Amino acid sequence: MQTITIVLLPAPAALTLAQQQTLTRGLPLFLQTEKHPSAKVLLDLHLAYTAMDDLFDSSEDFDILNAAVAKRLCDAGDCVYLATGSIQNSQLPAIRQGAQTRKIRVDVLPHMSAGAVAFPDREPAIVISAHDLAEQIDPEQSYVVEEIDSRMIAGEAKLFLSEFFPDESPATLASIGTDGVYGSYDIKLCELDRQNHYDATTILYVCRTDYETRTQHGFDDVMRIVRRLRAPNGCPWDREQTHESLKNALLEESYELIDAIDEDDDAHICEEMGDVLLQFALHAAIAEEQSAFTARDACTELVEKLIYRHPHVFGDIRVSGSDEVLKNWDALKMSQRKQTTQTEVLKSVPKSFPALLRSRKVQKKAADVGFDWESAQQAFFKIAEETEELREAMEQGSHIEEEMGDLLFAVVNVARLLKLEPEFLLMQATDKFINRFETMESLAKSRGNELKDLTFSEQDQLWDEAKKCRITE
Repeated sequence: MQTITIVLLPAPAALTLAQQQTLTRGLPLFLQTEKHPSAKVLLDLHLAYTAMDDLFDSSEDFDILNAAVAKRLCDAGDCVYLATGSIQNSQLPAIRQGAQTRKIRVDVLPHMSAGAVAFPDREPAIVISAHDLAEQIDPEQSYVVEEIDSRMIAGEAKLFLSEFFPDESPATLASIGTDGVYGSYDIKLCELDRQNHYDATTILYVCRTDYETRTQHGFDDVMRIVRRLRAPNGCPWDREQTHESLKNALLEESYELIDAIDEDDDAHICEEMGDVLLQFALHAAIAEEQSAFTARDACTELVEKLIYRHPHVFGDIRVSGSDEVLKNWDALKMSQRKQTTQTEVLKSVPKSFPALLRSRKVQKKAADVGFDWESAQQAFFKIAEETEELREAMEQGSHIEEEMGDLLFAVVNVARLLKLEPEFLLMQATDKFINRFETMESLAKSRGNELKDLTFSEQDQLWDEAKKCRITE
């Protein structure tokens, strides 16, 4: 079987005996780039090689480059590839994929990492490339950031790391000198993009930090705090909470977030989002203690759901717009929940929803299969019909609750067809009532009266005055 042997050599001093023996076996030899100090190893050994620099120059992006490197190696028969940069998360997967297609074996020789060579006295660290920064890292771990080859890349790395580590975090920067040996010096993280020199060998070590000392925090920190609060030596109140006891808090925090959104206050929205997140964390911690599921399980469920229900983003489905997206979403949800009838869909709308919200969603689900008025104008006449039925029920003294519910349901239907949210409409109407009541009470006090001492007729007159005051404001 054809074999591609990969020698990872981040620095000349990192060359092992096994690597040297492989390089001198006489097989076709390929070099990632002549611009790296490790290329000197081949010159010192007087070995002939083919550099990949021409592919770097001709490729429009890294995906094209990696595919071209993989093809060249696969076409060469048994060969050796001397890689000087960080290829584990970029080029190596492309080489493996190309080799697998052609049933070629890929061997990666044991090697010393750039971090181990540059920072031999430091604790082991997670290695990442400045050209392939992940979306999330754990500041409880130490990191080595490789290939900081320009001031621009250094700036991007600094901004990324500053999301997780304090700006003043101590760090160590290193590069390979003309003698082929790493030289290093200490900096603060905020100084990463203010150095005099960067090249392909520039590498950074950032030491882990405890969450109590950090100024930026992520979800993992939230979970750490909540677990500590619920620990035996934590907070008595937090330890007592259950899924059931926290239901009202979750509802209240959600409504407080809605209030903040209505205020259009970013600082308040940020605060209330944190409070909602705390409720998630508490429920996740309780589930972990009961061995039911973990916070990571919940996040996994969410990610899988988002991918499954967005085939137009993560698959090859094409949609014409948001209406078709929502239609597909509902169909996928129905399939995922193994619902075979629309009645099951209606019953799946949570009973714990506010009544106006639940009725609107149930009506919408019924409309999905065509059971709906053609317009709000048509549905409006149903309000008159239900109003008359309520009047008759009140006169007869029976079925009043049922007819009142039917009237409310009809009003919600009209609001839905007008594309209005009845829950918010009633909130706004309540706020308007409070504002007018406040004006009415102020008018009464300005005339030396208390509302409770006035008749309803007198209060109603003040109400009409309050309405006019609000209209002219």
